[in-house]
Amino acid sequence: MRMLLVEDDEMIGEPIMETMRRAGYAIDWARDGREAELSLDHDVYDLVLLDLGLPKADGVDVLNRYRRRGGSAPVLILTARDAVEDRIAGLDAGADDYLVKPFDLDELAARVRALLRRRTGQTSPLYTHGDLTLDPVSHEVTLRDEPLSLLPREFSLLQALIEEPRRVFTRSELEEKLYGWGEEVGSNTIEVHVSYLRRKLGAEHIVTVRGVGYRLKRCE
Repeated sequence: MRMLLVEDDEMIGEPIMETMRRAGYAIDWARDGREAELSLDHDVYDLVLLDLGLPKADGVDVLNRYRRRGGSAPVLILTARDAVEDRIAGLDAGADDYLVKPFDLDELAARVRALLRRRTGQTSPLYTHGDLTLDPVSHEVTLRDEPLSLLPREFSLLQALIEEPRRVFTRSELEEKLYGWGEEVGSNTIEVHVSYLRRKLGAEHIVTVRGVGYRLKRCE
């Protein structure tokens, strides 16, 4: 999963970036409203964490323009503006949730997980597909009730696939979900991750759709 943080305060942004990366998310950081709008033009994000009091463009204006362009990623507002009218303005502009500063990072992570589940129509905190189960909170994966040890990128790749098990992901889509700005991605990086993941799951669990990309096998 890839998300965008829009926050101009380094002291707030740094711990959020660390928390989200530790949770296995690819995350980019825009530090003003204009940079946020340019980033959102690429439409690669699964979720947006948006401050309201930004330089160069107010967060509510950024959100309004994003929704008018058809942007559909869940947006979680992070702001010190705690007046009821500010919350209403943010929600009416298209926000999906609202968290007032200062906030607990564990609560932020829980709200992120809830929004991502809602985005994919998932109600349970666990993702299950056939004999596979993935827990995004504990970062545990089991296959036929036996625990599997996955590297962080392998876990992120499996999470992307299991969240939308009927979808065929192209290599570029998976790169966008697994890597943020400035991270070097080799030409065969995704193929390598898929290969290692197949060794641990069994080759039949990840299907190659020739000329398109990858998906999980269909459950009977």
